[in-house]
Amino acid sequence: MVETFSVLDAPVTLKSDLASEFPLYLYVLEGSKAVLYSDSISDLLSDLRIRKPLKICSEGVSFLLQSGVVPPPKTVFEGVYVIGIGDEAHLSARSNQVDVFFSHNYPFLNRYRPPVGSMDPDFDTVLEMLATATSSRLDHGRDSYLFHSAGKDSNTIALALAEAGWQDKVSLITHKSKGSSDESELSARIAKRLGFKHKVLKEVEVLSHSGQQEATSYFKDTLLPCTDTVSMAYPLYLQQLPGLRGSNIIDGGGNDSYMMIPPTKKEKFFLSFSKLMQYGASARGQLRSESVAMPLTRTPAEWCGANGFSYSDSKKIFPSSVDVLDYWRGASRVKSELDDVDFKTSVLAPVVASELHIRKVRIFAEAVGSRLVLPFSNEKCARYFSKMPESYLFDKKSSRNKLILRDLLKDRLSLDSDKIGKMGFSYDSRSFVINNWEWMQSHIYACDVWDKAGVDEVIPRLRISMYGKGWSAGAAGRLLYRIFLLSIFFNTR
Repeated sequence: MVETFSVLDAPVTLKSDLASEFPLYLYVLEGSKAVLYSDSISDLLSDLRIRKPLKICSEGVSFLLQSGVVPPPKTVFEGVYVIGIGDEAHLSARSNQVDVFFSHNYPFLNRYRPPVGSMDPDFDTVLEMLATATSSRLDHGRDSYLFHSAGKDSNTIALALAEAGWQDKVSLITHKSKGSSDESELSARIAKRLGFKHKVLKEVEVLSHSGQQEATSYFKDTLLPCTDTVSMAYPLYLQQLPGLRGSNIIDGGGNDSYMMIPPTKKEKFFLSFSKLMQYGASARGQLRSESVAMPLTRTPAEWCGANGFSYSDSKKIFPSSVDVLDYWRGASRVKSELDDVDFKTSVLAPVVASELHIRKVRIFAEAVGSRLVLPFSNEKCARYFSKMPESYLFDKKSSRNKLILRDLLKDRLSLDSDKIGKMGFSYDSRSFVINNWEWMQSHIYACDVWDKAGVDEVIPRLRISMYGKGWSAGAAGRLLYRIFLLSIFFNTR
């Protein structure tokens, strides 16, 4: 449903639920005579009052190129905004026009947590909340799939559903990654122990003609772009598991915002180092994107997951580019008084986690007509965990996070997350670029958003670097993959 705020209405403040299970989407009509808003981006952009095609926002494209993500409330389209964790949109009327003012106040800062002893978390309560949060969102006339891994989030949800007796209603699915990061075998064993059906989704290295068509058709149905490395895996899942289309898709994302993300020792070093080096960050206006010096020019906020093309290369490819450095410097300055845990979490969760990691799943669900279920983003769950003392959630010295989930899984499932270690859902984007270059190149060069001369200069250089060794080779591959993702999105509008 789409709501309308007009010049005749009293001032109102719009915001999403606490952990942004349902972000709000806004569109400011031309002439600022009204604002349309909805918690469904599909419903909003289908409204006949919105003039099509949507205009591309130069600032949004600049962020996607240089940072990989557009910080809310802005998006890649002019007049389209997203209201997520901690965001508010203040709407009022002035001089016969609607005035929109955005603000942000992160709601989960660790310094506001209650002291030790104020709460004694209960495993049964956690599992019951997650089971209820899941079942309340399911459309019981559809097949249901849980994206499952060896990690703490999806296993806690799987355990909650198992104890609720949902084994015959939900199937577990796992991406099979390359090398030591692969979680599919362990995931299959856990699924069998809990009594769930399980399917492994394989990483497709070389796209067939039908695979290319499937991917192109998929991107035509997406409503926003996403540069997450795993983005290409999703449309290819449909060939392996057609039942994903129109299903309930359960995902374990959404709890980093309130369980907090303690930086590792390496991250602590670079956060401190970048505070000294950020004043030389303007050098990236001259650097090549794949230069090993590029990471040294990041601001502290950018060390929380934002990176990409240098401003120099961004300007060549997309002449309307703006330099995003001022934004990230500002974000670093505003949060400079926070400790490392609050700093990292308050940047990563509402921007990178919400608009990159979780956004890719939202985009997929919208594109294939599925219902996305995010149990950890449920407001009741978020309030419960946000009231827990720090000692139940993370340890600053060891950088261990989600301690209560570790303890719960060890107690109820004999799953020791400390022994398993960090595995993670990975996708070999560099190999994908190498194996599918002709098709990807055709999309990049066909995209009329880019400057042909700039593309001719930057893309061949990155391709040569990709076949080298070290950090530069990996960076070049990831950047080629990124500009392909953006190109195929724009080409299918």
